[in-house]
Amino acid sequence: MKYFLSAVMAAGWFCLAIAAFAQSTNTPQATPSPAPAATPAPASSPSAGGKRAECLASVQGKKGQERQDQLRICLAQGRVDCLKQAIDQKVVGSQRKDFIKSCMREQ
Repeated sequence: MKYFLSAVMAAGWFCLAIAAFAQSTNTPQATPSPAPAATPAPASSPSAGGKRAECLASVQGKKGQERQDQLRICLAQGRVDCLKQAIDQKVVGSQRKDFIKSCMREQ
């Protein structure tokens, strides 16, 4: 009985390891495909202006994971800048959330 339980546990861990390996090998292939398809839609409307449009323009030449990473960093820096402005202007509560949204849309 002791060996049976050990064998069942080992088989279970082996199956989990195979599943994790299969996901890790499929993720890089699946990630770049949706990224270029998902990002051109907002990029086609830079008339909205603002920090988002600036970020989309700055990652224009990049592809795949590098593009996603740079876009996230740029947007995060934009949000931090808007938050600093809100703090300087002493905007609090739900008004701060609205302020940051409008700040991200402005140019």
